Amino acid sequence: MHIELPPGKRYYSIGEVAKAFDVNASLIRFWDSEFDILKPKKNAKGNRMFTPEDIKNLQLIYHLVKERGFTLEGAKIHLKEGQKKTLDKFEIISKLEAIKVQLTNIKNEL
Repeated sequence: MHIELPPGKRYYSIGEVAKAFDVNASLIRFWDSEFDILKPKKNAKGNRMFTPEDIKNLQLIYHLVKERGFTLEGAKIHLKEGQKKTLDKFEIISKLEAIKVQLTNIKNEL
């Protein structure tokens, strides 16, 4: 799903987010209460203000629940496992980059 939000903003209101996802603000509030991965700030009035990182996470939640038909529990489990997989991939990439540097140094010494 492609969403239209003004680029470069640090925070988006719940109204902007709901409109971009074409859902009710109540659904965004519900997902906020259900998914720990969402961490919107609250302004002085108590209104939720979503960061670009929250928007990425909302896109993932929307994809799992609305497009792939996951239950909320299923989506929560998938997200937790996904975070671990992402960290594992990051560690693997870091190690491979270090090996590449070592191999390049060896090659240059030949």
